[in-house]
Amino acid sequence: MALEWVVLGYAAAAEAIMVILLTLPGLDGLRKGLIAVTRNLLKPFLSIVPFCFFLLMDIYWKYETRPSCEADSCTPSEFLRHQKSIMKSQRNALLIAAALIFYWILYSVTALVVKVEHLNQRVERMKTRTD
Repeated sequence: MALEWVVLGYAAAAEAIMVILLTLPGLDGLRKGLIAVTRNLLKPFLSIVPFCFFLLMDIYWKYETRPSCEADSCTPSEFLRHQKSIMKSQRNALLIAAALIFYWILYSVTALVVKVEHLNQRVERMKTRTD
């Protein structure tokens, strides 16, 4: 079950890198290409949303079926394994949240950058008409 977490981590990292590249100033020459690549990748990255909900349900199911381990009823090694399992679930939940938030930010930033590009083109056309 570790492969899906690796895939989700890579997808979240790719989303974060694209957001950073789209928002960095000074990349005007690359901006059109970045916008095209990002707009083409938004639809495939949309599959992250149901994938995250599936993984969230997996975490919930593991939480509900996990045997309870009180300090008196289990050995120290069982208690540590129980605590480690809880920490992994919390880490994975944070990864899910990060992937969903990065997708939303990437979608919003891409839409804003496209609007700015269209507005810049309109301004340039209006300048050439007035000259």
